[in-house]
Amino acid sequence: MFVQQKKENYEEKEEEEVIIINNLVTKICDLYSQISSLDSLKPSKDVDTLFTQLVHTCIPPCPKFDIDKLPKRVQKIRSNLIRLCGKAEGLLESHFSTILTTSSYKNPLNHLKIFPYYNNYLKLSQLEYQILSQHFKNNQQPKKIAFVGSGPLPLTSIVLAMNHLKNTTFHNYDIDDSANSKASALVVNDDDVSKRMVFKTIDVMNVTSELSQYDVVFLAALVGMDRDEKIKVIEHLGKYMAQGSILMLRSAHGARVFLYPVVDTHSDLTGFEVLDVFHPTDEVINSVVIARKHHYCDDDPMVMPLPGVNTSSSSSASAGAPINILLPNKCSHGIEVFNPLNNMIEELGFEENLS
Repeated sequence: MFVQQKKENYEEKEEEEVIIINNLVTKICDLYSQISSLDSLKPSKDVDTLFTQLVHTCIPPCPKFDIDKLPKRVQKIRSNLIRLCGKAEGLLESHFSTILTTSSYKNPLNHLKIFPYYNNYLKLSQLEYQILSQHFKNNQQPKKIAFVGSGPLPLTSIVLAMNHLKNTTFHNYDIDDSANSKASALVVNDDDVSKRMVFKTIDVMNVTSELSQYDVVFLAALVGMDRDEKIKVIEHLGKYMAQGSILMLRSAHGARVFLYPVVDTHSDLTGFEVLDVFHPTDEVINSVVIARKHHYCDDDPMVMPLPGVNTSSSSSASAGAPINILLPNKCSHGIEVFNPLNNMIEELGFEENLS
């Protein structure tokens, strides 16, 4: 009797969760329809409103989406939506970079808070710095970092350089010369950051032996808009990065997969050893993946060897909340940050009416 009641309760809960997810996907698809009908994705009241609604819809914790099991129509919408989000994000960054560099600000870096998502970047950079620090010996900092896909408003590089890695040099790669021109203009009047910030206009697929000089390579979320493109870039980095160097990637989890591409840590990181995966559940959208180029060398003075991964709790990017860090293993897919209850939610499918 007890077993039967437990089974019925489980099935009822599962059915309720499937309904919730179906409603969520329906709302996302409706927002996609409205966004794709816009005449322009440049910053405006309509654009800001729709993308704000989309982000708020995707943020709340929800069961994992199995992307491969999404109905074909929804998969296509997701792919198109990611590209629209990427285009809108680029236009938004370009817009505010122009404002910062054409205003009467003596040093634009002192006024970055006018960018509406600046606080999110502060939290994300804090999180990434903490994750990165756990994999270097004796509190040493990387000497050189490459950021691939830095864009016209390279906030990650800037925030890390200003707040966390004050002796590190940053080489920012972007395929768009105008984006690099705007980014360079942001830092030129800052005596410290301008000396440690380099901008290079080139397709990273054409960068080879130069990649071996970096202790850490950051790969922006929107470099490689679909899985095949992303894998090609990762394979290229894996071919030319130095052995033992670190690759920091951004991914997505839950409904956030409708905003950004996903890096599959089981299959997409050939040539790298995944160290940890962090899935924020607050307004920081991106998951963070840290991996190390294979063939670790024991005498490397910088990189923390497994199993020396720091497992102590540390202050998170969100109001001092603890990050629970677990040792990576072959069975773990990722670690939920800020909300451990998310690990208890099971993966659910979608109803046929979405196909």
